[in-house]
Amino acid sequence: MEVFNNCPGFCPSCGSILPPLQVKGNVICYNCKEELLPEVYSGEKSEFTIQFNTYDPSKVFNRAKRESESSEADGPVVERKCPKCGNDKMSYATLQLRSADEGQTVFFTCLKCKYKESENS
Repeated sequence: MEVFNNCPGFCPSCGSILPPLQVKGNVICYNCKEELLPEVYSGEKSEFTIQFNTYDPSKVFNRAKRESESSEADGPVVERKCPKCGNDKMSYATLQLRSADEGQTVFFTCLKCKYKESENS
């Protein structure tokens, strides 16, 4: 007896999410233990493709070289003295690394020597 609308990937008897479709055999619902034919997944694709990015170390090296040669900022610039070289301009970026009821973490980067430091605000 079918109680629920037959949506691909859900048990038509109890409405629970079905386990992933296997290559061979029937599907058994985790909840009601009913054995179902693979057609219960009609409309779903069971095959997928994983594509990996290629890694080219020369591109990473060239990018790092370009960044060290230029004094361009990676974000907004603020007047802040670098503790390493004394330069008075640093770029910054912020991230919420701690819980939502605490302040954000600010990451500063010196525009001259690329020294990095962080501050919890």
